Amino acid sequence: MYLKNTIQLIAVFITLILGACSATKITNTWKASNAIGKKFNKVLVVGIQDDADVGKKEKMESELVEDLKNAGFNAVASIQQFGPKAFRSTKEDVVVAELQGSGFDAVITIVLLSKEKEKHYVPARVYYSPYVMYHRHFWGYYNTMYTRIYSPGYYVENKRYFWESNLYDLSNKELLYSIQTESYNPGSSIQLAHEYGELIVQDMIKNGVLNK
Repeated sequence: MYLKNTIQLIAVFITLILGACSATKITNTWKASNAIGKKFNKVLVVGIQDDADVGKKEKMESELVEDLKNAGFNAVASIQQFGPKAFRSTKEDVVVAELQGSGFDAVITIVLLSKEKEKHYVPARVYYSPYVMYHRHFWGYYNTMYTRIYSPGYYVENKRYFWESNLYDLSNKELLYSIQTESYNPGSSIQLAHEYGELIVQDMIKNGVLNK
């Protein structure tokens, strides 16, 4: 019984550790040689997604804006200031002029590059217990062991999201920084957005492309 309880505690402990791990990691970054030392007064966060993902766009933008604000930067979500269909069918010079007229001097974009799903089969569990002598009642033992021995196999679906964010300087419309990430089986869209926002803000500060 002691061994059984110990194994269960270890399993719970491992589950808690895995659950605490971030689902998002950086896969690639790039920065321009003139990116160091740039300071921005107002940053616009723009999610580039189709109409079916307006909810996800709003979450990704708002979480990144919140993380930027927590780090001391003035940031605004495009969906809040310009609506979900902003900048469509509009020329570049018109958009840039509108943004600059609203006080923005930098833009951070968010785009979902691809989404992958994969399935793998988890076989049925078969247990052997050397401690059967401790099961004193037939029916309790029967139910316990039948469930364990004949647990059916099942398929598990894993999801991977590949994201990219770019930082643009509106004074010259040039790309200063780009980051690609992979998110693996995020617990929820809110968790995904929060982890993503924190991760790229920290990396931008670390690389000196965002300065207060």
